[in-house]
Parts: sequence; C-alpha cells; structure tokens
Amino acid sequence: MTTEFLTIKELTDAVGGGVTPRMVRHYHNLGLLPPVPRSESNYRLYTQRDIQRLQRVVALKQQGFQLSHIGQILESDSEATADASLMTQLQQQYQAVMQQIARLRHTASALEGLLGRDLDCQRTQAQALAQLRQLDVETQVGLSQIDQLWASLDAETTAHPEAFQESLQRLLPNLLHYSEITQHLIQQLVLACGDVSLVDLIRISAAAIAAARTALSSGCEIITDVSVVATAIDQTRLAALSCPVTTLIDDPHITAANEAEQAFWLHKRWQQPLHHCSPGSVLVIGYAPSVLLTVCQLIEQQRFQPALVIGMPIGFNHAPAAKRRLMATSIPYITIQGSLGGGLLAAVTLNALIETLLEKPDCHCYLTRP
Repeated sequence: MTTEFLTIKELTDAVGGGVTPRMVRHYHNLGLLPPVPRSESNYRLYTQRDIQRLQRVVALKQQGFQLSHIGQILESDSEATADASLMTQLQQQYQAVMQQIARLRHTASALEGLLGRDLDCQRTQAQALAQLRQLDVETQVGLSQIDQLWASLDAETTAHPEAFQESLQRLLPNLLHYSEITQHLIQQLVLACGDVSLVDLIRISAAAIAAARTALSSGCEIITDVSVVATAIDQTRLAALSCPVTTLIDDPHITAANEAEQAFWLHKRWQQPLHHCSPGSVLVIGYAPSVLLTVCQLIEQQRFQPALVIGMPIGFNHAPAAKRRLMATSIPYITIQGSLGGGLLAAVTLNALIETLLEKPDCHCYLTRP
C-alpha cells in the first residue's frame, strides 16, 4: 500500500495551534522530530505518524514543558520507572517557575499598593508616583526612600476603613461580559483570598447560575464534604430558603484537606451517604479530591444527578484531575482550575449565590450573559 505523504505546510495545517514550518525545522534540529524522507526536489515528506508526534510536542509545550525536556519525555519508556535525571530536571524547572511567580507576585503587590488605593488615598498616591519618578536607585539613600514611600502610604490606612469595591474596580479585569450575579460571585471569591489572579482560574459552566437559583429556591439539600465547610455557610440566609445541610465526613475533628482525603478514602461510612443523596442537590466540596472524583464517577454512571457541583478541593495531583473530570460532565459546575481552592472559597461561592438570590430574586441577567 502506498503511503500518503504530506508537505511541511500540510503538516502544520493539520496540527494547527499556530505551528509554522520554521518551528517544525527547529524541532528537527533539536531532535524532537525524527528525520523524514525527502522528495526529488529535496522537500521533507511527512506521514500521519509525524502529525501525531508533532501534536504531542505542541501539547507538552503548551503545558509549559521546556523543549529540552520534551524529547526526553517522548522517548522515555512509559512502562518503565521515570528516569531520575529527568525528574530532577523537571523539579528544577518547577522551582524556577515558582521563583518567577514569586517575582511577579512581588511586582503585582507593588502595583496593588498604588492602584488599590481608594479615593481617600489618592493624594498620597499622586505623591508616591512623583517620588518614584525621582527615585535615585544608584545610592543607598535612594533605596531607603522606597521604604519611606510605603511608610507614608501605609500611614493613611489608619484614617479610615478600607473601601474594597473601589480597590477592586482598579484591579479586576473587565467583567462587563459577565452577568451582575456572576460579577458579584467573582468579586467575593477574590476578596476571600486576596488574589486578583484567581479570576483567570475560575470556571463557571453556562447553566450554573440558573441551576443554583432554581435548586436553592426549591429548598434543595446542601451537601458538604466536611464540617468546616458547613460551618462557613451563611446559616441565617440559608434558613430563609429552608435548605437542609448534610455533611459527608461528619467529624468536627477533621479540619485539614489531607485528613479529609484519608478519612473518605479509608472509611466506607463516609462514602455511603453519597450513594443516597437526593437528586437536585447542591454539592459544596472544598477539601477532599476523592469526594469530587467519586461524585464525578456517580454522575458518569447516571447514579447521581445533582443540580450543581461547587468543586474546589485542594491538592496537587488528584484535585486538578477531579476538577477536569467535573468540567467534562454535563452537570452545572463552579470550580477553580488547578490546585487552588479550599473550604472557605467553596462556602463563599455558595454564600454569594444565596445572597444574590435573596436580595435580587427577580434578576434574570444571568439568562443572557454568563
């Protein structure tokens, strides 16, 4: 059977993702792509196997892996134990990335110190900018001026309470494409953790707000993974909706994510209630990744049909996987990508939904905007 060959242009078109012929040639030089036969005119000829190889390279690059490591990953035996040298290199890359993040957070903190000032602090804000323009960084005196600058700005904080909304208006990205209810939810999550970058990690499915309001209005069951999450829920507002609260791992002594994870994994008595949860309930998971994984499995098996899943467990392996699995289901969800999350953020999410439902019961902005 004759093999159908592709030109380098056809290869890049098939892979997409912004890959160019120049990038392909570079990958050949690095050894990420193997040598290929050439035409009589000396043009490289590719097959479907090369498409798959290039797709893997692109996917790993998009995940943040360095080109120097991608070749080792692709060539390693997936059945064998991970190469210790490669794992050490990846660990070093991780540490370098974390250092970059720390430096960027330091920069963000400095910008927040200026941009996050409310109206009462605008006078000192202008003075601070003027001093920054004249800063003499070549001398020790000039460097000490930075500390004096922040000291003068911080002195203003004792004159009045912080105006959070004014600060958020300057720091948050444009949220006008979201509904008023979703904007409020995002703002509450940012205020709960003090990190504006969280906005880029929040994921709210298209039907989540509508599903939440419908379920809460009908007095649905609220199911939390641990007692700590349940105690952070606004019980006064929740009482107005007559929504009962059930806790899966009903042990007040379990107050950490690792404890919740081990308890749920090892003791079936904490797993059994999930198999008897009423349909149309709202799940609020803020600690144990295994709880969310089990919920997803039950949903996939069509043995459980919650109205909404607020899935924000903490973890560096299972938690990101559980959130990705949640987003692949057909169930409305609100989650935070990656390892970030926690009981407080999960409870804040539910509290924000309850608050807007009670205070704006006739608002339907979420039907036309996410």
